Formats: sequence, C-alpha cells, structure tokens
Amino acid sequence: MSAALVIVDVQEMLVPLVWRGEELADRIAALARDARAHQVPVIAVRQVGPSGTAFDPDSPGAQFSARLGLEPGDALIDKTATDAFYETRLAALCADQDIDTLVLTGVATDFCVDATARSALSHGFDVVLVGDAHAPAAEGDPEAGLSAEQIIDRHNRILAKAVHPGGELTVRAAAEIVW
Repeated sequence: MSAALVIVDVQEMLVPLVWRGEELADRIAALARDARAHQVPVIAVRQVGPSGTAFDPDSPGAQFSARLGLEPGDALIDKTATDAFYETRLAALCADQDIDTLVLTGVATDFCVDATARSALSHGFDVVLVGDAHAPAAEGDPEAGLSAEQIIDRHNRILAKAVHPGGELTVRAAAEIVW
C-alpha cells in the first residue's frame, strides 16, 4: 500500500466556520507532520472561485490555514467543485507516485469530503476516512435537525458502507493512523 494524506479545504476563511475548526486544523497538522516523517506525501486541496469572490485564489481567506504548517514539498491543488478530482491533477499526481490509498481529512464533511471520498472510490483508490479529522459547519444542519456531531457520525457510518467497484473505504481515528 502506498498512501498519501489528503487535506480538503482547510482554508483560512473556513476554519472559523466549521465545528471545532482550530482543533481540526491542529489534528490534521499533526497527521501531516507524522506523514512527512514517514515519507508519505501530503496533498492539500483548496476550493477556489472567480476573482473578486470569497474564494478568489488571491484572497487571504482562500489561502490554506497557517495552522496546517504546510511545507514546500507538499503538493497543493486548486479545485472548483466539491469533488477534488473534478478537472484537477489529483488523480494524475497519485498515479505518478503510485499512490493507491488516500487518507482523507478536511472540510466540509457533508460537501467536499463526502464528494471526494466517493469520487476517490470510483477512481479506484482505497480511502481511509479519518473519522475525527473532518468537520461540517459549526451549526450542523439546522434544517435537517442534525448537529455537527451527528453529521460527522452519520457520514462516518454511511461512507464506511459505500459500495464502489473501484476501492474500499474504512474509517479510523487519527490516533489509529499508522503509516
């Protein structure tokens, strides 16, 4: 197994908006340090949008969170959709490095993390969803009556049961990740 740590949308403007955002960013940063110590690639993906919007690639809020401590050797990828594979170089980068397993973290659980997990499976990757290293909006989903904790738990359970012909998804806590 050749793995990579994938960090989805842990950006300056999003960290304050997600459930326990600073704690989340710090937990992901620790995973990234450990991954690098074991020569495991770190891939950070960020949401970008048109110039002049909140997701303008040059705006301060669209930058990766400084809490991540990203390093020059980390791969940085911009995306324009919830799926980190859609019209990006993520699949090619993984193929070039013989990566077959993505250790997935980031925000938001019910949007980009979910879409990227499902797409990774369809692209033939195995996925280890770090069950305590992804988060939805801090308020959860009030319209659905779900707290942030319930959204995380629900997605951990649903994605672990997802059936895709390409790959397999398991859920593990950050403390259980062994490179």
